[in-house]
Amino acid sequence: MTDAAAQGAHRARYRRILSFAGREFLKIWWFELVLPRFGMSGIAERTRGQRMQHFARRFHVLAVDLGGLMIKVGQFMSSRLDVLPPEITKELEGLQDEVPAVPTPEIRALAEAELGIPLERAYAWFDETPVAAASLGQVHRARLSALDAADTGLEEVVVKVQRPGIGDIVAVDLAALRRVARWLTRVRIVADRVDAPALVEEFATTSLEEIDYLHEAANAERFRENFADDPRIDTPEIVWERSTRRVLTLSDVTAIKINDTHALRAAGIDPAEVAAVFAEVMFDQVFTHRFVHADPHPGNIFVTPVPSTSSGTQAGSGAQAGSGTQDGSGAQAGSGTQAGAGTQGRFRLTFIDFGMMAEVPDSLRDGLRTLLIAVAGRDSRGLVAAAQEIGVLLPSADTAELERALTALFARFGGMGFAELSTVDPREFRDFAEEFGDMVRSLPLQLPENMLLLIRAVSLTSGMCSGLDPAFNVWDAAEPYAGRLLRDESGNLVQEFAGQAMDTMTTTWRLPGRIDRIITRIDDGNVSFDTSRLERRLDRLEGIARRIASGVLFAAMLIGGALLVPSLPPLGITLICVSVLPLLHSLFAGVRRRSR
Repeated sequence: MTDAAAQGAHRARYRRILSFAGREFLKIWWFELVLPRFGMSGIAERTRGQRMQHFARRFHVLAVDLGGLMIKVGQFMSSRLDVLPPEITKELEGLQDEVPAVPTPEIRALAEAELGIPLERAYAWFDETPVAAASLGQVHRARLSALDAADTGLEEVVVKVQRPGIGDIVAVDLAALRRVARWLTRVRIVADRVDAPALVEEFATTSLEEIDYLHEAANAERFRENFADDPRIDTPEIVWERSTRRVLTLSDVTAIKINDTHALRAAGIDPAEVAAVFAEVMFDQVFTHRFVHADPHPGNIFVTPVPSTSSGTQAGSGAQAGSGTQDGSGAQAGSGTQAGAGTQGRFRLTFIDFGMMAEVPDSLRDGLRTLLIAVAGRDSRGLVAAAQEIGVLLPSADTAELERALTALFARFGGMGFAELSTVDPREFRDFAEEFGDMVRSLPLQLPENMLLLIRAVSLTSGMCSGLDPAFNVWDAAEPYAGRLLRDESGNLVQEFAGQAMDTMTTTWRLPGRIDRIITRIDDGNVSFDTSRLERRLDRLEGIARRIASGVLFAAMLIGGALLVPSLPPLGITLICVSVLPLLHSLFAGVRRRSR
């Protein structure tokens, strides 16, 4: 294709994306804003399901035809099983498997240009038929040469090759998304709550990183190190000698696609257990490692059977090669270490495609910890405080009514899983929305930096878990983790209290010596005066300081003991009993001094 033809194709692509977005904006504006103002909201409600289905079909056609970032948008929507209606998710779920493959000669030409040698020299064997085609790259199976196999300890690999011209396509898609974001700034209900241009820029940064395979390889190495000692997790190994910015060679780790429930059951694996472990692993990524896989769609996660300690089943029995599309490699069943006992003793989760990762800074992690503890405890006030700490809810917001709404929400729907929520009378949701909808829409909400990818990860996780287990209850997954976080917070509080008490006591016990040195200097000076009154006052000050130190020590030991009783009863009870000693000193030391 000539440069002029390529530029023409890019302009046509740009106009097509904007045209689609403009038509959909007009439809939403007409049915959801205009008709209700004229008392015709019933028309909007009756036609909403059909309109959503038609929208999903039109976007499906657009995404498959254009590819690029449009596939990423469709994958995101198809995984929102917990929020979006089935008319949309069912129609778009095929986007995981419908990306057309690039002709092999084009892939071969790009790979040879990147590696600098013919594929016959780079690999002992290269499969001309792609095992997977994705929005940004294409995957082929291969076998390393004898020399590379001896150096790496690997033989069977997959080669991920970037789609030719994808850099220009990503640039066009981002330009169109920037234009749509500017449109959204003119919609007050959106502009008051979300900085759409900033979100697009964050998405642009992520997309450009995702088409840099050396960046993805570094992410994969970091993720692998984070879970090196965790038998629940496996990742492919990188063959650095055969990897560049546009070609990535990894160990073949293909196994059962995580949403293939039939293959999971055939391998003796309960999909509900997979959902529970998957949720735990995502919590660990957010709160423990602070490095989160932000694209955990079904094509990027395999379930690998492992040997059973009781039956001796071989790793990989019943595992089928993942047939879905993914932006990365697959994983060969049984290629990793044996997992531990329990549910993890029969399978592990194999993550691939690390081009889209989310960093969780300290400030955001602390806010998320507070949020999780508040949600698990059905604490509406704590939830509002966490939203303010994270930055989603501005401090200027009037939160009294929001706390009342959250209290009502927890009272009615708290603890329900997705399956239970689907059985609730829709009129209850409508009544709740009518009572609190205006209040929620009036809140000054915003989406701070670093949240876009994290929200994507959480959305995909919740959708995946509910798809694996219709009875999946997010409360059940959150509460044990929130309990551990709460115990950690309690331990930190005890340590902080103890540290402050020790600092106070150290200063107090040093005070008499410092006072004595000051008086000695005065006595040795040329000026002589009566210091008896000063000495009495300093003596009284010293006594007060000692009593204050005893009071602080009493409070620290009492609170620390109370916090430790649930987890370490002997230590907690001992601290509570011993706290009586500084309490007695604080109460009666002054009485003895006054009696002199």
